[in-house]
Formats: sequence, C-alpha cells, structure tokens
Amino acid sequence: MVNYKQLCSRCKKNYVPASWRDRYIQCYDCQKKELSTEIENKDFKKLFNIPEEFYKKNSFLRDIKLKYIRFKTLTERQISAFKETVKKMKESK
Repeated sequence: MVNYKQLCSRCKKNYVPASWRDRYIQCYDCQKKELSTEIENKDFKKLFNIPEEFYKKNSFLRDIKLKYIRFKTLTERQISAFKETVKKMKESK
C-alpha cells in the first residue's frame, strides 16, 4: 500500500502519514485531549495502558481508543485487532 504524508486536517501544521483509505486525517497533538479521557472500566483501562509512543505512531490505535470513549464498548474483532497491532509494535521495537 502506498503511504504519503499529508497535513493534519485540523491544525494544518503537522504532517501525518496517510494512505488513500484515510479520509479525515489528524495528528496526535490534535487528538491528545480526547485521548486523555479517563477510562473507568478496569478491563479496557488495562487494554489501553500502552506506551504513548504507540499512539503517536499508529492512527489505528488512536481510532480504536476514541471509538471506545465515544460508544463505551468495542466488538471482539476490534479488541483482537487492537491487541494484535500492539503485539506487532512491541515485537518490532
């Protein structure tokens, strides 16, 4: 898949890696306030307790966390995809 850099849609300052699938691209700095929302569920709190560096590098992880914050639940497929992505990032680190 071809990746390129595009300006953040919100702040228009930072470049963000993107592909043809991404519609509304935001940098980590613009999403930081929303991502810092406190999570009350113990299981999901443990799931989302990963290094901040992972959220900076991967927009998919940010997207899953934001969906949980908005809807207060995730499907099994979303959870497994999140865990798999984190596992791959830890291995490559």
